[in-house]
Amino acid sequence: MHIYCEDSLLYAREYFAGWGELHFFSGRTLDPQTLADADILLVRSTTRVDETLLSHCPNLKYVGTATAGTNHMDLRALEARGIAYGSAAGCNAIAVAEYVISSLFVLAEQQGWQLKDKRIGIVGAGHVGSQLDTKLKAIGVNTLLCDPPLQALGDKRPMVDIDAIMACDIISLHVPLVEQGEHPTRLLFDRQRLAALNDAQILINACRGEVVDNQALLALYQQGRQFTTVLDVWENEPDILTDLLPYVTLASAHIAGHTLEGKARGTWMLYQQVAELLGLPGELSLQSVLPETEFCPSTLAHLEQTELARLVLCVYDIQQDDQQFRALVGKPGGFEYIRRHYAIRREFTALQVSAGNSSVKKAICGLGFTLKPDTL
Repeated sequence: MHIYCEDSLLYAREYFAGWGELHFFSGRTLDPQTLADADILLVRSTTRVDETLLSHCPNLKYVGTATAGTNHMDLRALEARGIAYGSAAGCNAIAVAEYVISSLFVLAEQQGWQLKDKRIGIVGAGHVGSQLDTKLKAIGVNTLLCDPPLQALGDKRPMVDIDAIMACDIISLHVPLVEQGEHPTRLLFDRQRLAALNDAQILINACRGEVVDNQALLALYQQGRQFTTVLDVWENEPDILTDLLPYVTLASAHIAGHTLEGKARGTWMLYQQVAELLGLPGELSLQSVLPETEFCPSTLAHLEQTELARLVLCVYDIQQDDQQFRALVGKPGGFEYIRRHYAIRREFTALQVSAGNSSVKKAICGLGFTLKPDTL
């Protein structure tokens, strides 16, 4: 069996080498003719899987993308040819939720407030929004969910409308980019909605840049508005509106989902899909390929915000990404350089924590940290 794999798929060799002949390629320079004998094709978003590519792959049985989205794949063309396909939806949900949580603890310290005193509105209750909701609830934060499409599909969780979200202290956006239909999300936060924010509110966008009107946001800031923004995603990436950057409190280069675990999880999910499709043994776990953590075990006696912040920022401090972004994004190719050379980042689970009592244990497990074995 010939397995062709984009060279940016983490741990592909560990997962797939035992099943056949593994071939690596660059998604940016791929010649579809080189895939003529491919049985399995594994990609990321840099590889466009369309009719042109598929026409060169007569033996193809499965195409998998180790990303949450499938915008780079022509699903109709795959279906017309009877080729199975899959994605890694949700693979980076934990990473994005932890990005938001890191930003919240940093803002709380900078602005002098307690997270437990804030109400957080989460727009989009899919993989990421659900992870964020669970983690925040674990530490006693009041959250509201808004997701009309999920509600229409019968999701039974309590939901509110966008007007209720607009009254929250903090608004965090986690929706896909939807252009048309009953619930479009392009420019969900347009000039009118942005102008409705008061100067004490916080807006976080870690989903799609086009969900927030960047030009309108800049115009409001230039008129003296002072609400806080955290932006990981931007309109027109990588050629973003750099004039907006001085007004954004925390900024980064669309890296919220870029953890070691998230990337490994994406490859592992494809490994599981191929195993099921072809009846192969899929015995390797996610943990089996991950390196040992370099974090020293920590201790948490009480659920004080400063102590929780210490644990969170030990694993991931968003301020480091913010500093790098401001230093490099204005240079030619800076946005893409940051993404291509992003440092290894771990998820909270990589840190073992000794907990003081049952309520502390419940909270740190809910956030995603690992309980030190001697405190289980």
